[in-house]
Amino acid sequence: MNGILSIIYLISTITFIVGLKELGHPKTAKRGNRIAAIGMALAILGTLVLHDYQVAPKIYLLIGAAILLGALLGTGMAIKVKMTKMPELVSLFNGFGGASAALIGLVAFKDITADPVEQATVLSGIIIGSLTFSGSIVAWGKLDGTIRSLIRLPGQQLLNNILFVFLIIVAVLMVTGGWQNPVIVYALLAGSLLYGALFVLPIGGADMPVVISLLNSLTGIAAAITGVLYDNTVMLIGGILVGSAGIILTIAMCRAMNRTLGAVIFGSFGGDDIETDSAANTGTVKKTTAEDCAILLNYANNVVIVPGYGLAVAQAQHIIHEMEEVLTSRGVQVSYAIHPVAGRMPGHMNVLLAESNVDYALLKEMSDINPQFAHTDVVFVVGANDVVNPAALKNPNSPIYGMPILEVENARQIIVNKRSMSFGYAGIDNELFYNTKTSMLFGDAKKAISDIVEALKRM
Repeated sequence: MNGILSIIYLISTITFIVGLKELGHPKTAKRGNRIAAIGMALAILGTLVLHDYQVAPKIYLLIGAAILLGALLGTGMAIKVKMTKMPELVSLFNGFGGASAALIGLVAFKDITADPVEQATVLSGIIIGSLTFSGSIVAWGKLDGTIRSLIRLPGQQLLNNILFVFLIIVAVLMVTGGWQNPVIVYALLAGSLLYGALFVLPIGGADMPVVISLLNSLTGIAAAITGVLYDNTVMLIGGILVGSAGIILTIAMCRAMNRTLGAVIFGSFGGDDIETDSAANTGTVKKTTAEDCAILLNYANNVVIVPGYGLAVAQAQHIIHEMEEVLTSRGVQVSYAIHPVAGRMPGHMNVLLAESNVDYALLKEMSDINPQFAHTDVVFVVGANDVVNPAALKNPNSPIYGMPILEVENARQIIVNKRSMSFGYAGIDNELFYNTKTSMLFGDAKKAISDIVEALKRM
C-alpha cells in the first residue's frame, strides 16, 4: 500500500510543478489550475484510501462530510465571486489555509514527544498558521471595505516588533525549557493571532498586493511545516512550492512598490499621512467627451491603454478589447501597459484582460513600455491612479515617492477615464490630472468606453 501511495504522491507532486509552471502565462493558466487540482484530488484520495492508520468508520464519515461541505462552499464562492472581488476571495482562502495549519499544530501538541525538532515544528505551525489566519482575515476586511480606515496605535511598529520577539522567545523556552503547559500554548496562539491582526491593520490599500503575496507565502510555509510533522511528502513539497513562489512574488512586489522585505515585516509599512506638495491642486482640469476621445484615438498612429482597478469595477474589460480591435482594424498600433501592482493583487489586470481574450503579446510590462511613452501619440488611462502619478518621481514629500510608475506623462496626449477626481489607494492627489496634455473623461468606464466605440464606428 505504501508503495502505491508513494507513486500517487509522486504524480501529485509532478502535477503541482507542472500546474505552477502553466500558471505563469494567461493562455495556460486555466489548464495549469486544473492540472494542479487533479493532483491535489489524487493526493487526498490516496491518503484516505491507502494510509496505514487505524481509523474508526465514524471518522471517515466526519472527513467525508467536511470534504463535501468544503467543496460545496468553495465551489459556490468561486462561481459567484466577481472579478473585482477576487483579491478578497484569495485572502479568505489563504486565511483558511493558515487556520488549518494552526489547528493541526494544536491537535498534534497533545501527543508531542520530547524531541526538540518535533516540538519546534509543532510550535512553528501554530505561530505561522495563526498569524497568517488573522492577518488574512484583516486583509480581506480591508479589501472588502469592512475595515475602511487605517488603525495605528501609538508606537504601532515598536509594539509589533516587541510582540513578535516575545512570541519567538516563548516558543524557544517551550522547546529548551520543557514548558509543556497547554495554557502557554493557547497564550502563544492568542499572541500570534493578535500579531497577525496588528501587522496588517495599519497597512493601506495601496500596499495590499505585497501583503497578499507575503501572507500567501506564509501559508505555504505553514503547510510545509505540517508536511514535516506528519512525514507527508506531497504536503511538504506543495507547501514549499507555495512558500517559495510567494516569496519570489513578494520580492517582485516590493521592488514594484520601492520597498524592502525588511521594511514590510518590521518597518513603517504603508506610510504615514505625509503632507504632500499642494501645487498639484492648483492646476486646471481639462474635461473631454467620448466623441473628442474617439477622434484623438482614431487619428493616432499608436495608442497605449493603461488599465487600473476602475476598469475591473466597471467590468469594462470586454468593451476595452472591442475598442482595441476597432482601432487595430484601422491601422492604429495598440498595446496595454501593465504595472506590477495595478489593481488589488499581483496579476489582477492580466487576469482581467485575459478574460476578454486580449492577446497576451499586447500586454507590456512597465520596464518595457516606459521607454516607449515618449513616442506614443495617445495614452488612455482607465481607472488607474497611483501607478501613473508623477509625484512618485518628482515630489520627495509624497508618500509614494520613489515608487516605480508608468511614465505616461511623457506621451504626446493623455486621456484619463475616471468616475471623479477622488484619490487612489495612497490617498493623495494625482499631478497627472492637471497636466496640460491630459484630458479627463469622467464617468463609468464601461459606459464611457462604449460611447467611444460607438463614435469610432460612426467615423
